Amino acid sequence: MADTFSKMLALGTKAPFFELPNPSQSNEMQSLEDLKGEKGTLVIFMCNHCPFLLHIIDKLTELYEDYQEQGIEFIAINSNNVDKYPADAPEKMIEFQVERKFDFPYLYDESQAIAKAYDAACTPDFFFFDEKLDLIYRGQMDDSRPGNQKEITGEDLIIAFENLLAGGPQEELQKPSMGCGIKWKE
Repeated sequence: MADTFSKMLALGTKAPFFELPNPSQSNEMQSLEDLKGEKGTLVIFMCNHCPFLLHIIDKLTELYEDYQEQGIEFIAINSNNVDKYPADAPEKMIEFQVERKFDFPYLYDESQAIAKAYDAACTPDFFFFDEKLDLIYRGQMDDSRPGNQKEITGEDLIIAFENLLAGGPQEELQKPSMGCGIKWKE
């Protein structure tokens, strides 16, 4: 498992538009405009098999349950090359969503164009936008990684969410996320 860091897209960047199929909703096309939160939107590049994502998925689900009611929506996107990584295929995405019991949309970016538009690099890679879809946070969920014995707290995302909800500024220091590199097509 090669460690890849997020590229840290420039703060203030407008969220690139997307419209992608949602495998768990009969491949219904869903767009950023359809799904965005009233107060904020967290876009997460993830997949089914990455140990870094598996390490945090339960906490991520818990955060969604805590913040969705407060106007923050989560949208997950899988951009991995499923020809080489069949564990990330759309039908497996449905199984993973059911097995891990998360309710936020999990969309499939077969062309990888959306991952490229966001300059996503790893799974998980987090991009948090305000109500105007301006990027206000990008980076890690917290300091925990598989095997480093640090508690999974969600602290960095929680601080970003709470700062937005309170109308305050975001932290200046934003640490990059780290995970498995997105599995790009040739």
